[in-house]
Amino acid sequence: MADGATAPISRRKTQSIGEVINELRDDYPDLTVSKVRFLEAQGLINPGRSPSGYRMFTDDDIDRLRYVLSEQRDHFLPLKVIKSKLTSWDRGEQLDTPRDSGPAPEVYFGGAGVSMGIDELGRASGLTRDQIDELIAQKVLTPLDLPDSRKVFRDDDLAIARSAYRLYARGFEGRHIRSLRLAADREVDLLAQLVNPLLRHRNPKNRRRAAEVLADGANAGAKLQESLVRSRLRKLLEG
Repeated sequence: MADGATAPISRRKTQSIGEVINELRDDYPDLTVSKVRFLEAQGLINPGRSPSGYRMFTDDDIDRLRYVLSEQRDHFLPLKVIKSKLTSWDRGEQLDTPRDSGPAPEVYFGGAGVSMGIDELGRASGLTRDQIDELIAQKVLTPLDLPDSRKVFRDDDLAIARSAYRLYARGFEGRHIRSLRLAADREVDLLAQLVNPLLRHRNPKNRRRAAEVLADGANAGAKLQESLVRSRLRKLLEG
């Protein structure tokens, strides 16, 4: 056989799908035949076949499968992202690592312990009672309902209320502000997909990793959103 030629699968050291799962079980106890087949159907792995049609995995196939599983477990990457990285590697491209990251979870999710009633929120933000009620109805503000029927607002509510006041002052209505809330909800859903597998395992290490992913993703998403809006508004002014 010429140098560099690929040997027929029957002449290469291979393992069956069951043997592969047994080999990886200690590191990936949730690995099943169905999951391996799903990853193959998604184009992330491509094991060869025996003459009788059984999947046969080479060492390279197993390394590739191990990489996909570790990217899911340790970095919570969507399959589309993992597939893109594998495609780049297959082409011999060097992958860049992030040059910066967002704030630590303690900073991003930390609060000052603000707790105030509706009247206090109105005085602190400039909103009228009707505007506050409208924002609650639009689920822009989400106060904590106390047993005595009082509503308590916290740090995030105050920041939201102050931003809403500026929008009201510029002619926005509650329905317009609601559209911004819906966009935020979609971003939350997207970020949640990254960490849901991690949050299913309730332990401090996983919680910490999930908080890091969410803080960095949310920070990057906010910067991206702001940059996109600024870019398009600049074009509007220049048009």
